[in-house]
Amino acid sequence: GERDAGKGLEMRKLVLSGFLASEEIYINQLEALLLPMKPLKATATTSQPVLTLQQIETIFYKIQDIYEIHKEFYDSLCPKVQQWDSNVTMGHLFQKLASQLGVYKAFVDNYKIALETAEKCSQSNYQFQKISEELKVKGPKDSKESHTSVTMEALLYKPIDRVTRSTLVLHDLLKHTPSDHPDYPLLQDALRISQNFLSSINEDIDPRRTAVTTPKGETRQLVKDGFLVELSEGSRKLRHVFLFTDVLLCAKLKKTAVGKHQQYDCKWYVPLADLVFPSPEESEHCPQVHVIPDHELEDMKMKISAIKSEVQKEKANKGQSRAIERLKKKMFENEFWLLLNSPAIPFRIHNRNGKSYLFLLSSDYERSEWREAIQKLQKKDLQAFVLSSVELQVLTGSCFKLRTVHNIPVTSNKDDDESPGLYGFLHVIVHSAKGFKQSANLYCTLEVDSFGYFVSKAKTRVFRDTTEPQWNEEFEIELEGSQSLRILCYEKCYDKTKLNKDNNEIVDKIMGKGQIQLDPQAVQTKNWHMDVIEMNGIKVEFSMKFTSRDMSLKRTPSKKQTGVFGVKISVVTKRERSKVPYIVRQCIEEVEKRGIEEVGIYRISGVATDIQALKAVFDANNKDILVMLSDMDINAIAGTLKLYFRELPEPLLTDRLYPAFMEGIALSDPAAKENCMMHLLRSLPDPNLITFLFLLEHLKRVAEKEPINKMSLHNLATVFGPTLLRPSEGESKGHLTLASDIWSHDVMAQVQVLLYYLQHPPISFTELKRNTLYFSTDV
Repeated sequence: GERDAGKGLEMRKLVLSGFLASEEIYINQLEALLLPMKPLKATATTSQPVLTLQQIETIFYKIQDIYEIHKEFYDSLCPKVQQWDSNVTMGHLFQKLASQLGVYKAFVDNYKIALETAEKCSQSNYQFQKISEELKVKGPKDSKESHTSVTMEALLYKPIDRVTRSTLVLHDLLKHTPSDHPDYPLLQDALRISQNFLSSINEDIDPRRTAVTTPKGETRQLVKDGFLVELSEGSRKLRHVFLFTDVLLCAKLKKTAVGKHQQYDCKWYVPLADLVFPSPEESEHCPQVHVIPDHELEDMKMKISAIKSEVQKEKANKGQSRAIERLKKKMFENEFWLLLNSPAIPFRIHNRNGKSYLFLLSSDYERSEWREAIQKLQKKDLQAFVLSSVELQVLTGSCFKLRTVHNIPVTSNKDDDESPGLYGFLHVIVHSAKGFKQSANLYCTLEVDSFGYFVSKAKTRVFRDTTEPQWNEEFEIELEGSQSLRILCYEKCYDKTKLNKDNNEIVDKIMGKGQIQLDPQAVQTKNWHMDVIEMNGIKVEFSMKFTSRDMSLKRTPSKKQTGVFGVKISVVTKRERSKVPYIVRQCIEEVEKRGIEEVGIYRISGVATDIQALKAVFDANNKDILVMLSDMDINAIAGTLKLYFRELPEPLLTDRLYPAFMEGIALSDPAAKENCMMHLLRSLPDPNLITFLFLLEHLKRVAEKEPINKMSLHNLATVFGPTLLRPSEGESKGHLTLASDIWSHDVMAQVQVLLYYLQHPPISFTELKRNTLYFSTDV
């Protein structure tokens, strides 16, 4: 016990001597502030006053009193600490100091007016400006520095800072004072008064003011904050990042007990004076980003949609709130996983003093917003600094109050009455842009928010060497709860030295960016709606229209029986005297010739106008088809093939067998499933079966190139499953409640059916027809 008491005594002495040293600095700061007061007062009554008496009173209000209180406190405490032993008591000094906090209250009430007055006087009076820019503060007795110069604004903030500091010291003292020590109740009393005082003034001071001051004494303000994914020690972590006037701070929310005040925990910070963005060359040796395969992300989206529809059903049937809560919790976990794992665009931050950090974003728009905000602040003359642990504590503490983004951006955090966003297809035509100063190679990308965060969905071709690009390209973008559309305009970089190996590193220069809200009322008209987004003096013209998901699910038979789109496959093959429609053979041949290594083949949408042109040519059975195919962008050819299957009046795997496919895929015994799935194929009409097997082999060949084209069997099943299986309008009418509910559950099953056949050993038409009990013996 004695040893502990001795240790406690030693700790108290350390805490007190540290506090005394800072008290000495504080008194010197107050002295420096008071120094110009006397000469200013003297000139106030002359014919050429620098300030009026009223202004002097306002600016220096209560400083003299605060100075006297602290001087007396310091003079009484100093000898006690110097002749330190176990009998020393000093609680009464702290108690007295706390009882005089009323003076601080008066100071705080006047603080804002004092600052404003000082600022006005600086602007109107050059002499006062000179004085207030450089006040000389004496260095501590035993330090080498004789003086430092500080601005008046910074010094006027010191008393507010000081109250916080003395409260922290009382905490530390109490921690190391035995509860039976005579000082204990006195210190407790002092702490109680100080804390009450602090909580009363915190409401009074503009919270942005309390975010501590920069080394030059200006107030440190919060400029931007938001959630970003950091790659830390090889794993993805969600961080809340705060950008202040002169520092970038990366924090995470601490786990707190229910009802407790939430707090942030600082992970790291970089003063903006030390912050640089590494160029692509420098970031080559940075950690490689582990990208989650698309199909896993798609799977998760399906799961979330399925849970969403369960929640809707529970609500509609007035289900138990516990069941709904459980579903919502599950949904949050899945959305959180998606938020963490889908970003792949690297955003690197480097501290000149050595350490690098890597964030992953899903939107280049956001990456450039962060970068621009930081670069704008770096234009000012910034100083490097190191924050003391107390300063860091106060700054991190201020984050909770100052933050502007309160919730993790997932849809389960939305209130029920908030707009759920749009579900369906947005058709966008990017027409043209003007306002460029000089010729460049230009293209645009389109981003929409889905599941709470933004992703890039489409990209125009590069229009070379122009100041007025005319793209006129149409895209069909799937919306999953979207509320905004963003357009980014880039200048293409062809400089080989800048193109680095990291395939998600976008090195092209953003020329401009802008966004618009997707207003459900305005968008949901049948007609195109023309609009302009202005950015950095550039104007991009585009048109859009929206089709809701229930509309886009319809298969509409073609009225004319010529042509191939919207015409039954049996009619087409009979007319052509072929086993597989010509359009299917031609598109597949072309994709295998030059598209099999194209990244995202079948997933990336082709230009809608190109697809329409191809459709017209195939429908007219034009003899220029082959020439046109060989010139056309490969994504448009892939898109034409998908469109052909999507527009069949009934799905390739037929309406009649659809319910049976759904039941077959749900069987759990492998032998039974195998028998059923093969029997179903056998039951298809010949043209449908032969075409299906032809497509199956092609998709398998595409998936063999997955390392290059990033299209796995699963990805291909996700793209083609609904296209080949989704029933036509008449069939699905009976059970179409909420388009998005049915959709998500059925789509998952449709994907699974196609995946089953894709993963199956090769299936031949003749074997299939010959073997009635196909494979049944050796499963």
